Amino acid sequence: MTDQRDGPSGDTLPSFAAVVGAPRCGTTAISRYIRAHPDVCFAKPKEPHFFILNDFHDVADNELRERVDRDYLDRFFGECRDNASMLAEGSVSYLYAADKMDAILRIWPEAKFIISVRDPLQLLPSIHQRLLYQGDENVRDFDKAWRLTKVRAEGKKIPRSCLDPRLLRYDEVGRLGANVEAFFNAVGRERCLVVVYDDIAADADAVFEQVRLFLGLKPFVYQEERRRRESRGFRFGWLQRLLKRPPVVTRAVLAGEQFRRRVAKRPAKQPGAVARGLMSARKRLIALNQTAPPPPSMSDEVRSEIRALLSPDIDRLATLIGRDLSHWLGRSQPN
Repeated sequence: MTDQRDGPSGDTLPSFAAVVGAPRCGTTAISRYIRAHPDVCFAKPKEPHFFILNDFHDVADNELRERVDRDYLDRFFGECRDNASMLAEGSVSYLYAADKMDAILRIWPEAKFIISVRDPLQLLPSIHQRLLYQGDENVRDFDKAWRLTKVRAEGKKIPRSCLDPRLLRYDEVGRLGANVEAFFNAVGRERCLVVVYDDIAADADAVFEQVRLFLGLKPFVYQEERRRRESRGFRFGWLQRLLKRPPVVTRAVLAGEQFRRRVAKRPAKQPGAVARGLMSARKRLIALNQTAPPPPSMSDEVRSEIRALLSPDIDRLATLIGRDLSHWLGRSQPN
């Protein structure tokens, strides 16, 4: 199961897998299952976004391996990689950056990718809620955020706190057929497993077994308590964005460990007593600012727009994965 590819130090690297998206499609449940396997070293945080935050197109192979070892493996995998036969991570942004997957394949020619897909009428409001909580979005009403897609395509009306503006293009995020096809073309269909969210909801154990077989992992007993990632809301948007996506000048004080680890220029050092105290205060502020989110809402007009815009794309996805998705977008009842 180990790639025959040497790392910068001359050691053979473990094999590699990534849960690449789409967001809010059960990727956290799949990642949690893979993380629990005794032979897997899973990235911390789950979503490094490393290969989209860096451009390696013009970087020579030797330099690429050195940078990946220093800035990716050391930072996000730590000591657990020493005894692992597989490294894995869950950056859901990768689905929308197929052209940047070449860097992964240069290091791990046999890399495997898991793609999860979901009915866009469920997917898009859920992504919107999550981006609000993370501080990447600042428009609380989904209809209004949907109306901004064309303006945001021009680089306007994008919050300064947004880590990846592409995820605010809800029209493009919802084009699962186009993005899956581009990903297949970039990495090869044989390296990809596509999971339909409907199947996770119906029988998660069967999906997990499918994932295990695809990754070539040995059987194991998965005992972790099943947890569904609940949507979370907040009272004050400005405070949420300040704490979750702080400006550079305040990042050393206000950023959480996962955010700092993801965007720092060098691997994060162990925090001292003062830093730990600040992090504790930050967590309390986030908890105080947290509240139950309003239920996702979408006007009939926007629902009809999404259905008209994305119906051809969903048919494209159905053809790509050989699956009947005619009930998606509320077009018919599931069989």
